[in-house]
Amino acid sequence: MNARGPFQDKQSIRVEALSLSRGQRILFENLSFAAASGDYVEVLGSNGSGKTSLLRAMAGLLRPSGGEIAIEGADEPSLALHYVAHANGLKRETSVREHLHYWAGLFGGSPSEDFVAQMLDLARVMALPVRVLSQGQARRLALARLVVAPRPIWLLDEPGAALDDAGKAVLNELIAAHRANGGIVVAAVHEPLGPSPSQTIRVSR
Repeated sequence: MNARGPFQDKQSIRVEALSLSRGQRILFENLSFAAASGDYVEVLGSNGSGKTSLLRAMAGLLRPSGGEIAIEGADEPSLALHYVAHANGLKRETSVREHLHYWAGLFGGSPSEDFVAQMLDLARVMALPVRVLSQGQARRLALARLVVAPRPIWLLDEPGAALDDAGKAVLNELIAAHRANGGIVVAAVHEPLGPSPSQTIRVSR
């Protein structure tokens, strides 16, 4: 994809001859791929195949047993990416607006909270605590950190989990806009998410 946007030609991520293990069990070995500006990489595999572990390793949260992961074109690689896990990571008693405000401060975001809420259809629940949200609303809120503070590389673990068709459409719009701006998306999914991937990686032993 020929992207023209704020992230154009700035960052890329490369996985080379990667091996990952969980305890004594080898998840996969010798996995290699690379993603650059505008790319969407879809990671497919059965439960327990290592999709989540791959994203965690790319995010710097898990040490590989072999191989290399390199984020190129960034002075501080950890500040070049957002990792959104399968679990939403939300505080039950904290409101939607408070979450957005916290993430903006934590990640150095600039988009207004109301703008983000409108984009993700959360405007009507801004004052509500997470514990009263539907699962789909909670997932939209978890994804909101992608918009609150732009980062060139998105690592998404089952991003469409709990989303209805409207929510998935919003997610696909976010991915399309990010790619158009030159961003990179790597998503671990059970089945194709919707956007046409630049490449598909199948994780297995």
